[in-house]
Amino acid sequence: MSTEGGTRAVVAALLANTGIAITKFVAAGISGSASMLAEAVHSVADAGNQVLLLVGGRRARRAADATHPFGYGRERYVYAFVVAIILFSVGGMFSLYDGFLKLQEHDGLELPWIPLAVLAVAIVLESLSLRTALREAKKSRGTVSLVSFIRRAKQPELPVIVLEDLAALTGLVFAFLGIGLSLLTGNVVWDAVATIAIGVLLVTVAVLLGIETKSLLVGEGANPDDDRRIRAAFEGHRNVEAIIHMKTLYLGPDELMVAAKVAVPKTTKATEIAKAINEIEVAVREAVPVARVIYIEPDIYVASSNTSTDAIVIQSHD
Repeated sequence: MSTEGGTRAVVAALLANTGIAITKFVAAGISGSASMLAEAVHSVADAGNQVLLLVGGRRARRAADATHPFGYGRERYVYAFVVAIILFSVGGMFSLYDGFLKLQEHDGLELPWIPLAVLAVAIVLESLSLRTALREAKKSRGTVSLVSFIRRAKQPELPVIVLEDLAALTGLVFAFLGIGLSLLTGNVVWDAVATIAIGVLLVTVAVLLGIETKSLLVGEGANPDDDRRIRAAFEGHRNVEAIIHMKTLYLGPDELMVAAKVAVPKTTKATEIAKAINEIEVAVREAVPVARVIYIEPDIYVASSNTSTDAIVIQSHD
């Protein structure tokens, strides 16, 4: 995913949620609908989350320094994790509280056509925001399914926005059904039930986001396809007999670190090794462009025969 594409999706969602939140608060105040109030708070939480994603993206672009020699790229993961916490606490828990409160009070709705009209407009606007997020995600995920993209993406912005927009659109439908059924039946319990459903939805999405971003915060390596391409770049060089071990780690969404110990022929000269390392680095970056930090340790190996198993044992001269 390009940073530009992610930023475009975040800005589109921010503008939509800000306008929708204001309208929802007005409609909630007029009608007294609990589900409309829950949706208003949800939109405020979403707008705040989008601001956090933009701030995280900006701070992650800071240059590396002595304190953070590998840069600040992983700040994007930190802010994405904060988004999950806010969605859980502000959006989900408030909706659950307000829904259970509405079940106890049974206050009637006033002018229910107002929140229904607002929700109809909000559904249209949220659909447009979701379409933008899905279009940008499509550019990045290619043929990968949306579920796999959300689970495996190293760039947090688009998966967060896609999940938020899906939750927002589903929540709007819940609210519309709740108010509509309350209007048809004269029973405001449906409005309260819709509010609780919105809360459960937001908590579920927040937990999913938290799990995925936690994994990124702890540190993830290259995906299997990139790992194979990196290994092929190493093994394709004439002076590499074998990869002894290799580890990868994302320093940020757009920066992968590769560290490897490779076996080279015993007769290889130091100048040849230096040249080989430079050539391997070029090959790795061509295969996986985000592999920007590469450390290669050459080693000499002696093959010895194991008489009991007739296997070849590789011994390192560490």
